[in-house]
Amino acid sequence: MTEPVEWQPDGRPFSARFQEGYHSEAGAVAQARHVFLGGCGLPGAWANAPQWRILETGFGLGLNFLTSWQAWRDDPARPGLLHFVSIEAFPVSAADLLRAVAAQGPALAALGAELAAQWHGLLPGCHRLVFDQGRVMLTLCVGEVQPTLRAMQPFDADSIFLDGFSPQKNPRMWTPEVLKAVARFARPGTGVATWTIARAVRDALAPLGFVVEKAPGLPPKRDCLRGRYAPAWQPRRPPADPHRAAAPGECVVVGAGLAGAAVAASLARRGWRVTVLDAAAHPAAGASGAPAAVLAPHVSPDDALLSRLTRAGARLGWQQVQSLLADGAGTDWQCEGVLERRAGAAALRLPPGWQADGPNDSWTVDGAQCARAALPPDTPALWHTHAGWVRPAALVAAWLGTPGVRFVGNAGIARVASTAAGRWQALDAQGTLLAEGDRLVLAGGHGTRSLLVGTLPLQPVRGQLVHGPMPASGDRVGLPTVPLNGDGHLVPDVPLPGGGRRWLSGSTFSPGDEDRALRPDDTEFNLERLERLHPAVAALARQQAVRGELQAWAGVRCASADRRPLVGPVPGAAPGLWVSTAMGSRGLSFAALCAELLAARWHGEPLPVAANLARALDTSRVRA
Repeated sequence: MTEPVEWQPDGRPFSARFQEGYHSEAGAVAQARHVFLGGCGLPGAWANAPQWRILETGFGLGLNFLTSWQAWRDDPARPGLLHFVSIEAFPVSAADLLRAVAAQGPALAALGAELAAQWHGLLPGCHRLVFDQGRVMLTLCVGEVQPTLRAMQPFDADSIFLDGFSPQKNPRMWTPEVLKAVARFARPGTGVATWTIARAVRDALAPLGFVVEKAPGLPPKRDCLRGRYAPAWQPRRPPADPHRAAAPGECVVVGAGLAGAAVAASLARRGWRVTVLDAAAHPAAGASGAPAAVLAPHVSPDDALLSRLTRAGARLGWQQVQSLLADGAGTDWQCEGVLERRAGAAALRLPPGWQADGPNDSWTVDGAQCARAALPPDTPALWHTHAGWVRPAALVAAWLGTPGVRFVGNAGIARVASTAAGRWQALDAQGTLLAEGDRLVLAGGHGTRSLLVGTLPLQPVRGQLVHGPMPASGDRVGLPTVPLNGDGHLVPDVPLPGGGRRWLSGSTFSPGDEDRALRPDDTEFNLERLERLHPAVAALARQQAVRGELQAWAGVRCASADRRPLVGPVPGAAPGLWVSTAMGSRGLSFAALCAELLAARWHGEPLPVAANLARALDTSRVRA
């Protein structure tokens, strides 16, 4: 359940939990501009910066974020990226967000609508919401403020907004322990602002190194508090990340599939000049060339590591799909839900606390959802609301179209080498230089293995799909209109670039096999599994097989020993050689997430997920 908001007769939002209004009588936007942006010298302080990072305690109705975003949009000297990291223990509903911003003018209301569109699935943990083509990033951390701050990977905040209900009504937000945790994110010069001038807050900030003063408040409040982090001592800082880049430069990415294209786009948005090399003549020629693939989270009763990772990855994946392929809805992607069949009622267990109307985007199916899948209403299954199918090659093309990215095909890389000057080169079998950069990222799927012999445990995994033509629209009674997964997957009614519409199903899973030749036995295996997943489509497929209308497609994916992606520096290599690989059969779920993790480490940015989830994908966890 979301946090209820009581709306007063005068239109002001009120919290029953804390018995206090969400903002002052002057209004939330006026308070945001005067107290928080003004208190931190914004927008002037961020002029022409590569990026700006704001840490906030207490997201509330989101007006501080929306006002900061609007100020960023309106400023011709705005930083290249705006990071806004906020902690909220009790998220409100999307409807209340929209109501709060409705009276603030059309520009802010439009931003509020964009925020509300991504306001879903806010289970405890960190969630990355992305706006303005990836240049504005909101990392919303749902949880109690102190443990959440302690669990986050520290980053250098440029501005700190201390918000929330008053120390009298919500003292847990303002304890010395909370403010000490906040101080971990401050650097000398970090601005701090808050609306409260409570003596306890001032007394707690001073010994932490914050120099604060009272400033004129926003009437009817007489004062507010503003200052900066300026300790009189040399603060103890964690060791600098040796992998952090001093500034964007040139990068070579090996591999033009989902993993490589995502890395290229993430780096280009941060100012890198990226050359993407691939042995094939065109992008997405390998496993990312599947006609279509399902993008949906994994769900387990204990909300296991894979479940949390795929949930975060699917969120980022859909943000990229819907932003970059906005004109391709129904052609390049469709996000109308996915039904996941389970073996029986016992297999429908969900994590404790999940509810039909909760922040979880997955729940047991109802009759209407079974009808869309053309299955009996008592079918044991889960429904994933924010899920669907995507054409991977379309997303790859969009990523590679990011300004600053250059694709070079027919570039067979035989080895990579570092130079005496600390740069990295990609060379072909004759030793010819193909590209050179300050850094090099290996993201070429199973082909990466030959460049990393004895370094990381990677293996090829062959997969084969089967697909056939969709009947005419009047002959589709009994066929699903949404994708299914479970024991294999089924995507109905996919339009092909060359014309026509097809269903597809699969895939086989053959570890250690990198032969892409099509196999009749694998087609039969897929048809047998399709009979369990959806008997009506299987019957159609059998008829099409007799008529010779079935086709197959095979690709070779790359997987790690623990079936999780690998993103990070190559162990034992000279600085500057990284990988983003081993996506397995979940390239759509993991490519954008791994790319953003890589870019965040290179630039010392807030991570897109909790620190423990980031460590679960890092190369430091494995050895060959």
